[in-house]
Amino acid sequence: MNNFFFKSAKINEFRLWGLVFTLIGMGVMILGTAGIVFWGQAGKIIAAIFMVIGMLSLLVSVGVYFWAGMMSTSATMLQCPECSRPTKMLGKTDRCMYCKTILTLDPAQATHNPSEQQT
Repeated sequence: MNNFFFKSAKINEFRLWGLVFTLIGMGVMILGTAGIVFWGQAGKIIAAIFMVIGMLSLLVSVGVYFWAGMMSTSATMLQCPECSRPTKMLGKTDRCMYCKTILTLDPAQATHNPSEQQT
């Protein structure tokens, strides 16, 4: 649990990376098109290269979004103990999509057990 890297839910992290690749791809394509304005005929070659790089980034984005969607369909649904909203969990530990509370289904990794407190 000490090596927990994600600051939000794992599914949201994957969706964030999909968005990043989308924005990078579109930005690269726009910058490539600006090459035509600045360099004229020579800029067309630069624009073509940047368009291909941008399309590859957009294809990576589609792959990441597809992967996140497939993981989302097999995720465990549970109710967050803090905010009482339904959230999805991937793996043994994850965070709530709304309040970022660390969730686990593994009793060995749980930090608080209500049944021990009552005795």
